[in-house]
Amino acid sequence: MHFELTDDQREIQALARDVAQAEIEPNAAVWDREHRFPRELYGKLAELGLMGVCIPEEYGGAGADFLSYILVLEELSRADAGVGVTVAVHTSACTLPLLMFGTDEQRARFVPPLARGEGIGAFALTEPEAGSDAGALRTRAESDGTGWRITGAKQWITNGAHASTFLLFARTDRETPGAKGVSAFVLDAEHVRVTRDEEKLGLNSSCTNDISIEGATVGRDRLLHEEGKGFKVAMATLDGGRIGIAAQALGIAQAAFDVAREYAKERRTFGKAIGEHQAIQFKLADMATEIDAARLLVYRAAWLKQEGRPHTEEGAKAKLFASEMARRQTGEAIQILGGYGYTKEFPVERYYRDAKITEIYEGTSEIQRIVIARSVLGLRWHEQTLAQG
Repeated sequence: MHFELTDDQREIQALARDVAQAEIEPNAAVWDREHRFPRELYGKLAELGLMGVCIPEEYGGAGADFLSYILVLEELSRADAGVGVTVAVHTSACTLPLLMFGTDEQRARFVPPLARGEGIGAFALTEPEAGSDAGALRTRAESDGTGWRITGAKQWITNGAHASTFLLFARTDRETPGAKGVSAFVLDAEHVRVTRDEEKLGLNSSCTNDISIEGATVGRDRLLHEEGKGFKVAMATLDGGRIGIAAQALGIAQAAFDVAREYAKERRTFGKAIGEHQAIQFKLADMATEIDAARLLVYRAAWLKQEGRPHTEEGAKAKLFASEMARRQTGEAIQILGGYGYTKEFPVERYYRDAKITEIYEGTSEIQRIVIARSVLGLRWHEQTLAQG
């Protein structure tokens, strides 16, 4: 077993850390306060190859491995989790499935602009009446012989207002209930109307939208994979996507720990630094231990994916543990800072708000426990239950 990163991985990690410290960290508080989507930032990330880290060079990407991409998400999220989730959805939930399931023509057409950062990708699965049971979705795609006419509405779509390309799921077979009647499509921004900007607890530098598809007409070439096989596309996408969210949670927790540790060295009570009090020492020890444990789970899941090995259970474990750890440890960071932690003078309250969503999207903690339990028991998902995103 090797726990050291390769030279290439360390170089990419350092690049992401440098740009995060220079371009993101100084602005994160303002973006959060003003609910500003930093569109100009993604052009800078694209110039460095960070919008297509793990996409092959022949398709406009940097050609790095999946673990390198996870390292980038961790570093970006350490500076601003909203930036982290924007890049995660763009890459894991849109670009990679196009690469995995697209025809040669689709890959050549849709992947390079995304990998080069010329556009931003979005993943449109969730609906108001479906939620985790995506087999119950109502958006429909009707064949007219030469193409498809798509009508429906989607909820909580990350990047929705700024996306150029949407990976969207719709029912193509009304007679077949559940997941078997669902297909995946590639839509452009012109096919979609944003109907709502969501007001959120955290991740205020990312955008989350409701969208409407009002009789959009697309050609046969917009069907991704095979008709009726959208469930397979969604499951494979979420298997990898949850590793990215685990990396986001890891970055948030690391940022909170860094602030808490430095504060514990400087803040003095009863004649000594609070870091010399055993109560604070125990908190920092637990934080450091859980962050390390989460990092090992996340990196293992990423390594399995890049090796082409099964990673559903391992990804669910990483996402479950890292997200719940981030919520716990950002709370502990606030506790260490005391009253200052509850104010916006320090960033830990933002980390706390940002961490909570990692327990919810890309499959709630409850869903991850179901995934893990069914895997360890050797059980199969019921075909009606898509409950992962």
